[in-house]
Amino acid sequence: MFFEINSIKQLFEFDDVCIDDFAFRLHYKSTIIILIISSLFITSNQFIGEPISCIIDDIPANFINSYCWTYGTFTNAEQENGDIQPGVGSVNKGKSEIKYHKYYQWIYFTLLIQAILFYVPRYVWKIWEGGKMQKLSSNLNLVITEEGYKFEGKEIIINYMKKNMGTHNDYALRFLLCLVLNLINIIAQLYFMDYFLNGEFSTYGLEVLKFINMEPEERVDPMSLVFPSMTKCSFNKYGPSGSIQYLDGLCVLPLNALNEIIYIFLWYWFHLVVFFTAVSIVYHILIYVFPYILMTLSTNMEQNGCSLVGI
Repeated sequence: MFFEINSIKQLFEFDDVCIDDFAFRLHYKSTIIILIISSLFITSNQFIGEPISCIIDDIPANFINSYCWTYGTFTNAEQENGDIQPGVGSVNKGKSEIKYHKYYQWIYFTLLIQAILFYVPRYVWKIWEGGKMQKLSSNLNLVITEEGYKFEGKEIIINYMKKNMGTHNDYALRFLLCLVLNLINIIAQLYFMDYFLNGEFSTYGLEVLKFINMEPEERVDPMSLVFPSMTKCSFNKYGPSGSIQYLDGLCVLPLNALNEIIYIFLWYWFHLVVFFTAVSIVYHILIYVFPYILMTLSTNMEQNGCSLVGI
């Protein structure tokens, strides 16, 4: 249902008749496009290039790369302020505080799932709306429509809105409910991403701003702590005497350079969308409580291809 080519294509097109508002479209158009493009970038880099490159003595490169990618890498949380590279110093097995990094294997998949969830409120609203605005507009948005017909049609719509004020409360409440569903979804996804990134995402954007304003000698890049470009990987094997040898190596994760850019953008974007959605909810609540606000707007509205909702 969600992966039909026509459905994806519609995300990049302008609607003939708008059945929602600007904040709503930020969810099911802009955010979904951003998530899908981000997932495609990560997928191309993950499966075309080398997502990981590890070095451990006496272990074939192809084998250790696959092993470390599958079982995950780690950094030493006690050395995040390291002079050379954060978290890649010596590890005291059983005593050092280890921070494992396995989420990079699943980022492209989680971004696609998030994109699907952002479409759910839109899907619900399209079912509830039932094409009412399309029928009400009577093709007034078409370029070839004569100006006289447009004027008469606009007058009919305005008169209809005035005469039927208060008779579409269920319609308005359903739209408001879908807006609230959008807000719940994006806030839940913010919490999910924080959990997914081991509690590092909630303050990610603020830490980046703090990093920019710090003195160069005091800086510890927060992006390198969440998405380290260099990590460690350990491998146990039997030695010549039959004892188990603990081998410690270094891994370079070039894919994380892209991940950190994507997630810092998503941090700011998601918070911006939360703000606009909250403003939209308050606006529609005011219209519902004080309907004469809508009457004033309808009287002065200009035909621009979109119809007011919530009437």
